[in-house]
Amino acid sequence: MNVKRFQNKVAESRIALPATAVYTLIVCALSGMFGNGMWLQVVLLAFAGYLMFQLNNVNALIRIFSRMISCSYLVLMTMAFFLFDDIANSIISVLAIAFYMFFFSIYQDGTAVGRIFYASAVLGIMSVVFVQSLYFLPIIWVLLFTNIMAGNARMIIASLMGLTLPYWFIGAYGLMSGDVMLLMPHFESLAEFAPIADWQNVSWTEIITFGFVGLLSITGMIHFRLNNYKDKIRTRMMFEIFSVMNLCLLLFIALQPIHFDALLTLLIVNTTPMIAHYIALTNTKITNLSFYIILLITLGLTIGNVWTLF
Repeated sequence: MNVKRFQNKVAESRIALPATAVYTLIVCALSGMFGNGMWLQVVLLAFAGYLMFQLNNVNALIRIFSRMISCSYLVLMTMAFFLFDDIANSIISVLAIAFYMFFFSIYQDGTAVGRIFYASAVLGIMSVVFVQSLYFLPIIWVLLFTNIMAGNARMIIASLMGLTLPYWFIGAYGLMSGDVMLLMPHFESLAEFAPIADWQNVSWTEIITFGFVGLLSITGMIHFRLNNYKDKIRTRMMFEIFSVMNLCLLLFIALQPIHFDALLTLLIVNTTPMIAHYIALTNTKITNLSFYIILLITLGLTIGNVWTLF
């Protein structure tokens, strides 16, 4: 007999997403985001939550009716409240989800040069905000061949054209303003590395938050690896992409915490589908207990991260 536990009732509830949205707004209001003029961050958070909703709907990432992906994203981003201090993190989050929407739509379509162009243009815009995101380009190209199964020379060329698109506009602006070297400092930072694993400038609350998100990521990866035979091949390929990106992000953060905020934002985006899959599609006593623990720790970290800002 398939027992529906509390975690399953929450995951399959139609009011889960509205309730999570209300919770998010309450936290934003109590933390002073509205009073401090952080309206754009709130709007971008809501828009990113909507994109997560569409990412799940279009790709059927969870094989049952569930809004847990959007709920998990909103809760985890609200938990890491310090990320809202810099609007760049909110922009990165939206762009990362938009990239996946275009990237996943290419699955097994080696002629979709338009969509790989759009996906790469989104990645290019992200690199304007966070230039170190270009480090992931070779990994994305490998995944284009191995998991999306749509790699060929035309797709790589279209990807390069999309990636450079925002820089053509910036370069033209620099040329018109007489600053032809406008982009040089931006790209020079790609060759600059902080001391390895220098965590001195990262607070304990941020480290604990990262540790918790990392633990959720690993939990989701292990769960999916053990149960991926229940999902369609297309879904497995997409979750393998999340897993690969998460492993790269965990290593990147560990070695270069100077980019902590932007990388944690990307880690949350990639972890969200993994942990949502775990919550929605498990139903044992142990996983139900873990769901309660996840809720309590998330609430505690949310309060702690908001509290440190005052």
